Amino acid sequence: MPVTLTARTIALWLPPLVLMGVIFALSAQPNLNSGLGVADLIGRKLVHASEYALLTFLWWRALVTTSLRTIAPLVAFSLAIGYAGTDEFHQTFVTGRHGTPVDVLIDASGAALCALYLHRRRRR
Repeated sequence: MPVTLTARTIALWLPPLVLMGVIFALSAQPNLNSGLGVADLIGRKLVHASEYALLTFLWWRALVTTSLRTIAPLVAFSLAIGYAGTDEFHQTFVTGRHGTPVDVLIDASGAALCALYLHRRRRR
């Protein structure tokens, strides 16, 4: 039996994959420093947390349409954090960049806040 992709299926599953591609492309850049010092550092860390919160949300949005509905926030969080780890590993191969466990924790904080929100929302 052939698998057919509907517009709804594509609309649900493509966005998290596209965001992962964008994250990968940005991680491949040798230097994203704006030269603003501490403000740049804090701003980039907030963007990191936000993009992984968004990635968690996008995975959740796709996963709630499957049999994983009840554990979708946890699975979405796990996918986002797994990708955060591979992203940091990827950065170790990019000249001018480095991967750190601290950055994975920053990414995880954004993903965790989103997953917690989604979990609490489901319980209501």
